[in-house]
Amino acid sequence: MSGSVRIIGGRWRGTRLPVADAEGLRPTSDRTRETLFNWLQPVLPGARVLDLFAGSGALGFEAISRGAREALLVERDARQCEALRETAARLEGGDAAKIVQADALALLRAPLHGLFDLAFVDPPFGGDLWDTALQRLGPWMAGQAWLYVEAPLQRNIQPHADWRLHREGTTRETRHALYRRG
Repeated sequence: MSGSVRIIGGRWRGTRLPVADAEGLRPTSDRTRETLFNWLQPVLPGARVLDLFAGSGALGFEAISRGAREALLVERDARQCEALRETAARLEGGDAAKIVQADALALLRAPLHGLFDLAFVDPPFGGDLWDTALQRLGPWMAGQAWLYVEAPLQRNIQPHADWRLHREGTTRETRHALYRRG
């Protein structure tokens, strides 16, 4: 592991999450996560969360830390998956995080794991995985679900018509947007 990010709010505030030196792994910045979770605070208590390209796990663990009932963290890389499992094991209540080692796009073709109230779609920027992920995500999401999408600033990612933009923001390198279904 080459670095770490920290959980910035909730019961696990200040907990460090290891970040591997892996191609394409780019954790969401503290500032962007703070903004996102301020937007989400009213909907997090009791929510089922899908962190589709988990990486460091910062989004999924942050959601649980701030009141989500459970989170399914999907990560393809075996080493990073093991780091996520170790993190969950050392956190009190970490069993609310379910870690699955899988290709996110392949997983979305598999039988449902139940409906989710919130999904994070923040894939490695070099992979151009947004469109396929967003096409396959629909059946996994509850009727009034929320969707967070992070992409390079120059990419204009648009979920399908049943998602309405709720809030959006930018940094020097990224665009982040929160959508509501229905």
